[in-house]
Amino acid sequence: MDEDTRYEAVRSRDARFDGVFFFAVETTGIYCRPSCPAVTPKRHNVRFYTTAAAAQGSGFRACRRCRPDAVPGSAEWNVRADVVGRAMRLIGDGVVDREGVAGLAARLGYSARQVQRQLTAELGAGPVALARAQRAHTARVLLQTTDLPVTQIAFASGFASVRQFNDTIRAVYAATPSELRAAAPKGGRTPGHPSAGIPLRLAHRGPYQAGPVFDLLQREAVAGVEEVSGPPGRRTYRRTLRLPYGTGIVAVDERPGTPRPRGGGWLQARLHLTDPRDLTTAAGRLRRLFDLDADPYAVDERLAADPRLAPLVAARPGLRSPGAADPEELAVRALVGRTEAERLVQRYGKALDASCGSLTHLFPEPAVLAEAEPDGTLGALAAALADGAVRLDPGADRDDAQQALLALPGLHARTAAVVRIRALGDPDVALPGTALPDTWRPWRSYALHHLRAAGDLEF
Repeated sequence: MDEDTRYEAVRSRDARFDGVFFFAVETTGIYCRPSCPAVTPKRHNVRFYTTAAAAQGSGFRACRRCRPDAVPGSAEWNVRADVVGRAMRLIGDGVVDREGVAGLAARLGYSARQVQRQLTAELGAGPVALARAQRAHTARVLLQTTDLPVTQIAFASGFASVRQFNDTIRAVYAATPSELRAAAPKGGRTPGHPSAGIPLRLAHRGPYQAGPVFDLLQREAVAGVEEVSGPPGRRTYRRTLRLPYGTGIVAVDERPGTPRPRGGGWLQARLHLTDPRDLTTAAGRLRRLFDLDADPYAVDERLAADPRLAPLVAARPGLRSPGAADPEELAVRALVGRTEAERLVQRYGKALDASCGSLTHLFPEPAVLAEAEPDGTLGALAAALADGAVRLDPGADRDDAQQALLALPGLHARTAAVVRIRALGDPDVALPGTALPDTWRPWRSYALHHLRAAGDLEF
């Protein structure tokens, strides 16, 4: 998009571009999402940015009316397989907060200087600034939706110190943490004690077909690790999570939040974490599981142009391609199936310190499976995941991962393709044996889900 096209999107308050770019107003010193309901500024006062971090780095603060930091992430980072796309997925998973820029660069196979240069050149902000913007958003959500103590929020958001937290909140929001909390809607916060969990609104752009996603999760649910309860349309998905600092139990409601007037909405979630520092990572994994950063407008426009898919898209606008909350777990389950996965959980999964209803275990780690069942394809896959020969983290190179999977004895191409769709979040995968036209690119994974929803394909 050129700047004139972006300005037209701002003038029309087009929510399709929320998260795709941001605009800042030089006369007010604030930056906004394209759908901001405020009076449209004059063209010569507007500057455009690819990321919120770039706008913040130029001295602009977040608009308190449209909350640009709360938009879904750009779908571009799901599509792109280059170093910038991989870096953005890793930053979203909290790698910079945990491992620093050096850790990010090592995962990407580049030097820290190269990563800094590429991100700054293309996005207008380096990895530290991008992670800082993400931390600020997490902090605002916690300040305005929970009664957690400010000190606890600072560290849960990924800040190294309370002073760094205070300085960042002032710079981004032109307010102190206490002022930001006081500005929240009355009655919008929940008690910050462990039993209440942390409430989150997981934003998405455009229409969202929650039913097919929950249908899939219900069919695949592995007892002890997952459960889906409630009648269709009002179901709740719950599961256990192994996270960098501890463990978690998450719950996501099928019934969407009230749609925004110009499109988009959210899924309501609640997280129970043994260590609040895992909040950013847990939220990112839920976003990938539910495919919340997708651009349904772009997907539907491309696929609806095909006569075969047009009626399917019309029947299910905004259909998503679900990912995985734990990519390594997904790979094992894609190989062995649900029944065998339940056996592995009961035999080798780590029991929770305190069960929560039917949720009793964490899915067994690859290293545990590799030692316990070293033979056959399962043993080979578990060993490869444990020693890093197969990488499925958000920054993994998708082609390299697929080749490594196919090199394992007994692992079929169809299983590798499913892992690429689900664990690696690739939006453009064709299953072996299915002839999908190039005109469906780069959204062939979504086409597969449309065909499955229509009963024309199983995978």
